[in-house]
Amino acid sequence: MSEGMGVLGWALELAPALLYLLLALGAALENIVPPIPADTFVVVGGVLAARGTLGAEWVFVVTWSANVASALLVYAAGRRYGARFFQGRLGRRLLSPGQLEQVEGFFRRWGVPALILTRFLPGVRAVVPGFAGVSRLRPLVVVPTLAAASAVWYGTLTWAGTVAGANLPAVLDTLAGVNRGLLVLAVAVGGVLGWWWRRSRRRDRPEPR
Repeated sequence: MSEGMGVLGWALELAPALLYLLLALGAALENIVPPIPADTFVVVGGVLAARGTLGAEWVFVVTWSANVASALLVYAAGRRYGARFFQGRLGRRLLSPGQLEQVEGFFRRWGVPALILTRFLPGVRAVVPGFAGVSRLRPLVVVPTLAAASAVWYGTLTWAGTVAGANLPAVLDTLAGVNRGLLVLAVAVGGVLGWWWRRSRRRDRPEPR
């Protein structure tokens, strides 16, 4: 609890413009460096809005737009460079041509649900936009889907922070519990993907003559 109040006390000493910048950076970098706790940044922003330091609507707009923009950059990089990367030695070690074909088929069929659901899963949400790009999912599909799913999540986090008001430790404890549950789900998804990778990799190997 003292740690949460320490974060709040430190943030209250900063200028609002700098706070908005830090919130934007935290939300954006999560798509590149998944361990960054972007959700905590947003909740703290909501608490600061409840105390009158920031505006709740601007906390939402800044964090949401920064997160969506960085996710779309990852998507664009996957769309432009992904095929070339997976044709190289390192890329073929990660995914064989047969595996990549399966991934692309999955995104062509389930791309929208995958983009929506993984926006709520820490870690996984940073990877999926890139593979949506590699799979050549259309921008007219990806952009509104990412924007809408992120709006729901970041809007909820901002609202939770404003409702909590000065009780930052309580809301951070709740958020930690929620994220632990989501992390367990993300690990389960990772386990399924690992099982698929090994199974499909063995199937792609040529049979000995």
